[in-house]
Amino acid sequence: MSESLYFIAIVPPEDIQEEITKLKHEVAEKYGSKHALRSPPHITLHMPFKWRDKRFDELAEVIKNLNSDLAAFEVELKDFDFFEPRVVFVNVVQSEKLKKLQKKVVDACRKELKLDNANYKNRPFHPHVTIGFRDLKKPMFYEAKKEFKKREVLFEFRVEEIVLLKHDGKKWNVVDF
Repeated sequence: MSESLYFIAIVPPEDIQEEITKLKHEVAEKYGSKHALRSPPHITLHMPFKWRDKRFDELAEVIKNLNSDLAAFEVELKDFDFFEPRVVFVNVVQSEKLKKLQKKVVDACRKELKLDNANYKNRPFHPHVTIGFRDLKKPMFYEAKKEFKKREVLFEFRVEEIVLLKHDGKKWNVVDF
């Protein structure tokens, strides 16, 4: 039985993706963390999950329905923050609309797809856009933290859709319906 790996996210507009990808390249070059380059800049709404290829249409339908119900809203990405001892990210300013969207996505996946990722149970939603993680060694993390906590960035964009990303064995790609 063939399965693929997916996750659901918000992807910023192309110009913001380019700026954040430059930050990812900087982290890769200065601090040796390349793993974040395997996906487009994004805000995860539902963590990765396996899904049977023969049931792809059900998954696509849920995403399409969520998008048809989505009331567009603004998101602000401001400065940098960290999950010690490995993750460097652009901070997403929390908003009620973003929290509600994430809950709606998770609820739809649970109810309509019978998808239940246990990792969500005790973790609050902490939206962020990762620029360095997993392969970032602890000593390099602390160097990156020293550098990025002094820096400021600000990106604002309108969320008009959510996307499904699929892993191709090497990297994550946005799925076109």
